[in-house]
Amino acid sequence: MGMTEIVFIFLIYLLLFGAKGIPSFARTMGKAVREFRSATDQIQREILSTTDDIRKDVNDVRSSVNQAVDPKNSVPNEPTKKSDSTGPNDTKEHRT
Repeated sequence: MGMTEIVFIFLIYLLLFGAKGIPSFARTMGKAVREFRSATDQIQREILSTTDDIRKDVNDVRSSVNQAVDPKNSVPNEPTKKSDSTGPNDTKEHRT
């Protein structure tokens, strides 16, 4: 809300309720602004908490994959026999 909208609302309130109502209007506006800020802060904290959890999960998966792929950290597997059949990407020149 811009400054002109606030001034416009204030003038309408002043015309409707008079000068005696200004303190209660200011009090009400202050409470509303405080509640709005509190709600937005709470939403931001919740979003950051959720993204931190997601980041942690992604990092856990990434480290698990790195450990599985890194030959220094993995246990050597027994060599497997290669089949004589050729796959879709194999050619006769590459078959062993």
